[in-house]
Amino acid sequence: MKKLLGLLLLISTASLAQDKKADEVLGTWLTATQNARIEISKNGNNYQGKIVWMKEPIDLTTNKPKTDTKHPDVNLHNRPLLGLTNIWGFKYDATSNTYTNGHIYDPKNGKDYKSIMTLKDNNNSLEVRGYIGITLIGRSETWTRIK
Repeated sequence: MKKLLGLLLLISTASLAQDKKADEVLGTWLTATQNARIEISKNGNNYQGKIVWMKEPIDLTTNKPKTDTKHPDVNLHNRPLLGLTNIWGFKYDATSNTYTNGHIYDPKNGKDYKSIMTLKDNNNSLEVRGYIGITLIGRSETWTRIK
């Protein structure tokens, strides 16, 4: 019985350590263009992010908040960009120390891409890669943690 309890404690401790490592991505990130801040949070076992700040949140032609006018579903054209979930579905992979199986939505062109994320520079930078099909066909940018 003591061996079983010891094994369960060891497994539980390892799981907590992995969860803590995975949660290092949580927080607010400034995009590479410095036009937006994305707040990454946990949704069940997945990680997602939403736009919480924009350098220019107002559409100068309408004098109203910018909306998702490029989305392929015209029914979503009126949803505000501020507060929009634009990254979702990421799972932490401890073997590669990356967040995989995610998606990123680009409101500039209305497209979403498969995506992976990797923490860099003592968790102060986040490399975000959007891609089509395989990771070789895509684009990366580096986000900076907001403290």
